[in-house]
Amino acid sequence: MTILLQPEASIVATDDRRKQLGAFLRARRESLDPQRLGLPRVGRRRTPGLRREEVAMLADVGVTWYTWLEQGREVNPSATVLTAVAVALQCSPLETRHLFVLAGLTPPESPQMPHCEGISEGTRRMLDSLMPQPASIQRSNFDIVAWNSSFCRLMGIDFDTIAPEDRNCIYLYLTHPVWRARIDDPEVLSTFVSYFRAAMAEHRGDPEWENKLARFFAVSPQFEALWHQRYDVRGVENKVKWFNHPQLGRFSLQQMYWFSAPRNGSRLLVYLPMDEAGEQALAWLDAQAVGP
Repeated sequence: MTILLQPEASIVATDDRRKQLGAFLRARRESLDPQRLGLPRVGRRRTPGLRREEVAMLADVGVTWYTWLEQGREVNPSATVLTAVAVALQCSPLETRHLFVLAGLTPPESPQMPHCEGISEGTRRMLDSLMPQPASIQRSNFDIVAWNSSFCRLMGIDFDTIAPEDRNCIYLYLTHPVWRARIDDPEVLSTFVSYFRAAMAEHRGDPEWENKLARFFAVSPQFEALWHQRYDVRGVENKVKWFNHPQLGRFSLQQMYWFSAPRNGSRLLVYLPMDEAGEQALAWLDAQAVGP
């Protein structure tokens, strides 16, 4: 019985991956400006971006073949041809990697390094030593697995009172009003969608990742709508992040990541002050003995 069902599950997963590949290709094609790529104006464009035949020309592939690839048909592109398509679509390294994963090909980089999911006592001491800088350790799926008290006070949450399965940056933003109010970024939801889409590409079919995505959908119709409407992919990055605090008001901190492995490993996140306002905010948070 199990032997008979296994191929069916594999076929369904492959078909879903091809559909995701086609949707991503279409989104990339429609996001490009023909004039910036030096393509001549020929006729009236009824849709934004490049035409399929233009992508095929730039990638030096057949129009019919590319059309089938975008439609999610079984065409099985080679790594060389897919690289040409990625170049034609002006894909970033992260987007190219995403493309390869969806096509079922080995991405053009070194294999994944193993990483340790456990949090040692030494790691916890390291987080405490970073005080008053807020710091946490997160998994690639945005689960928060360790933190210091400054991070709790910055986000207004005592993580010891939060169920382990709920300690996730995206889930807390979708469900916890205090966490959501502390983040001052109107684009944060779409950013989370692009982050999770990029990270999940290599885990499609993994029950843990699929269940987490289902949880996001269940608590946020807006997240689900963006997931099905937009196909941007982004990797987490060091950047300036703005916060709102009921006593401190609005202030910014520099978001800094350190990764324990080239990809998919746990990552250390530390927030550093950039100016006097940030330093004062962290000093005030550090002075609060209890509570957020």
